[in-house]
Amino acid sequence: MTQSANPFSNFVIVGERTNVTGSAKFRKLIEADDYAGALAVARQQVESGANVLDVNMDAALIDGPAAMRRFLNLIASEPDIARIPLMIDSSKWEVIEAGLKCAQGKSIVNSISLKEGEERFIEQAKRVRRYGAAAVVMAFDEQGQADSAKRKVAICTRAYHVLTDSGFPPEDIIFDPNIFAVGTGIEEHADYALAFFEAARVIRESLPHAHVSGGVSNVSFSFRGNEPVREAMHAVFLYHAIRAGMDMGIVNAGMLEIYDEIEPKLKELVEDVLLNRNPGATEALIDHAEQLKAAGTQSRDKNSGPDLSWRDGTVLERMTHALVRGITDYIEEDTEEARAALGKPLLVIEGPLMDGMKVVGELFGAGKMFLPQVVKSARVMKKAVAYLEPFMLAEKVEGEEDNAPVFVIATVKGDVHDIGKNIVGVVLGCNGYKVVDLGVMVDCDRILAAAAEHKADIIGLSGLITPSLDEMIFNAKEFEKRGVKTPLLIGGATTSRAHTAIKISQHFSQPVVHVIDASLVVGVCNSLLSENLRQPFLAEHVVREQADRDLHAGKGSSAVYIPFEEAKKQKFIVDWATADIATPESIGSHLWDPVPLAEIAEVFDWSPFFHAWELRGVFPKILKHETHGEEASKLFDDAQRVLEDLIKNDRVHARAVWGVWPAASTGEDVALFSDDTRTELLRTFHFLRQQKEKVKPGTPFQSLADFVAPLASGRADYLGAFAVTAGNEVEEYAKSFRDKGDDYTAIIIQALADRFAEGLAELLHRKVRRFMGFGITEDLAVEDLIQERYRGIRPAAGYPACPDHTEKQAVWDLLDVEAKVGMQLTSSYAMFPPSSVSGLYFFNEAARYFNVGKIGRDQLEDYAVRKGMSLELAEKWLAPNLED
Repeated sequence: MTQSANPFSNFVIVGERTNVTGSAKFRKLIEADDYAGALAVARQQVESGANVLDVNMDAALIDGPAAMRRFLNLIASEPDIARIPLMIDSSKWEVIEAGLKCAQGKSIVNSISLKEGEERFIEQAKRVRRYGAAAVVMAFDEQGQADSAKRKVAICTRAYHVLTDSGFPPEDIIFDPNIFAVGTGIEEHADYALAFFEAARVIRESLPHAHVSGGVSNVSFSFRGNEPVREAMHAVFLYHAIRAGMDMGIVNAGMLEIYDEIEPKLKELVEDVLLNRNPGATEALIDHAEQLKAAGTQSRDKNSGPDLSWRDGTVLERMTHALVRGITDYIEEDTEEARAALGKPLLVIEGPLMDGMKVVGELFGAGKMFLPQVVKSARVMKKAVAYLEPFMLAEKVEGEEDNAPVFVIATVKGDVHDIGKNIVGVVLGCNGYKVVDLGVMVDCDRILAAAAEHKADIIGLSGLITPSLDEMIFNAKEFEKRGVKTPLLIGGATTSRAHTAIKISQHFSQPVVHVIDASLVVGVCNSLLSENLRQPFLAEHVVREQADRDLHAGKGSSAVYIPFEEAKKQKFIVDWATADIATPESIGSHLWDPVPLAEIAEVFDWSPFFHAWELRGVFPKILKHETHGEEASKLFDDAQRVLEDLIKNDRVHARAVWGVWPAASTGEDVALFSDDTRTELLRTFHFLRQQKEKVKPGTPFQSLADFVAPLASGRADYLGAFAVTAGNEVEEYAKSFRDKGDDYTAIIIQALADRFAEGLAELLHRKVRRFMGFGITEDLAVEDLIQERYRGIRPAAGYPACPDHTEKQAVWDLLDVEAKVGMQLTSSYAMFPPSSVSGLYFFNEAARYFNVGKIGRDQLEDYAVRKGMSLELAEKWLAPNLED
């Protein structure tokens, strides 16, 4: 396991100051009935970065259950505190249960153990699980607390198997292998920290999905009263513990030191003690601690507020710190100080601001910063530049030019998605590029005009839907025809390195490079524009392109496609004589407007939200990811604040139109009728059938039409359609932040708008299943909905089971989508507003998602006839699916 120099980059911080046994201040507040003051302590822990709040009310003069109930109920009414989970900490079950009954969301119980034997341990675990909580499990058995690494591992291993064999989820087990004080002067205590490190390593390697935690302040107990030494010990302990596998711990969130920023002598002495590197280590640290105490440096208290010691640095140091940490509070006054010192506003941008952003770029490139942090840095930069702009305009000299390289970027004609494009622009802006963002649905002429006007050094094209690939090819041809000499970057969800090399690059004589995500764009641009790097980069690029072309030419490919007529004979078979066919409450379309936003938020699938920020992982596990868990947690906290604003102030206008009609299949088509007499045809949907040879004999070649009863079966079946949107209002709200230079909040809003659209699609599908009768008895958790553990599917045009985007037009006509909910289709059949979803409802029990894959020309010709479309047009829309 590796770890960056910052020991908190993959660490879940459990704030310890709301614990009456560990904080005299908090205990006195509770004893004095000053719950407002106690809430202030909790708020300080959250503001200082706590990801979880440890609450303990075990004190002689305190009614534990009553205090726990009162405090947690007060927390629940404070959104800025209640947004993080609670660790309910007590040695008494009645106090823990009082807390569990009040806690919102998933909590953590601290703690249970084997000290009273396995029967009592299992009983405690079952109680914890009944409340849906996780559990801290102490390395404590019938013989007492474990102090050696061997005993720690043995007890935790035993506890793990007892719990998992009883059905307790392993991911909800948090082991505390006991952090004991070192530097006590007692010889047998010297290896306590090393024992913890070794135990953490073995537990994480041998007990899958379990976590490791501990009370970090215990390690420095011998040095209480000397805060610099204690802080240093905590930071050094965490640095080594996290590398060993510790992924969460109870600490004072307001008093965390950064490992790299500890005074070198102190850090060396602390490591000597923790790692037991020499016999005189404790004495040396004690002597140094006395020197620090005598110098009066032990009294620094971060609990009084945020640490502003960085404000004592030079203006360059302060501006760099603000940029790296994303702090906007003081940037205008620092920018003014820099302007007064340097004389010209442009020198501030080219000097301290760009120097600070260079640090950001280097940290991002080295993997020590993540995309959300970079976007926050850009917000600071933009605020500083906005402050300087009036000064620059006042002294602007005619003919004066900006020497920054220019990057012109656009989402191509017919496409409306721009989250990824916006992120690329921010990243490049943070690395010294002047970014000209042309927006969405930009045609070739506008791109070329902007490139000429701004003297573009590089042009970037972005797209999400498959028709955008053809538009990119068209752009490349036009660039070549008009003699453009500018390198071209290609990006977006449907693009790929292979498609770029095979389909786009051949039409343009200048470099055409596919960039898979924003983290790589700076390196590619720098290489293309560098005199030293350009030729080696292009030489490697040419080799990669040729390899992709060679593979496409058939080397290593063995795909076989059976004739279309044969595929139809081997269709997916449903016994329509006995199939359970659901009947709707009524026939026709329905409008749901407005939709309660809070209800949609309850069914959010958060994982794609993080993917939009290039933080990979599955929610909620991503919040504890070993490399970017901390940043994911911060992003999630920020998203919660924005989400609250969107819901509370109705920033989103979510609406849906949907309907169900009698239907019957004929081959690969499904006809919809106006009523159950099935005499008036409303619309026909056209589908494709798999043709790629199956590995397993007897496997059917599927079409979506297989899941609707054939007309000849005599069974009355139904098909549904829907279109939902988060509305253009939310896009306009995001734009208001972007116009103010706050790309970070704007991108969060856009990403949440996508979650609203997808969440509404999920919520509506549940409503429709109930409308069809079979969903009435469903009792599904949000995870079950995300995993689609229910009857029926809702495939969308342009996706694997129905790859032709033009099928959306039939949905629009059938539901009168534009008139009902304001959604439009572009020339490439992209949906506008971009945060929108549409599709069809299939209700059969056997209905499933699948990938049509590539098809033969025989089916293409049949499809063109069925749709009444020219063969040339059918080829255009199904190009990605045509057999090579």
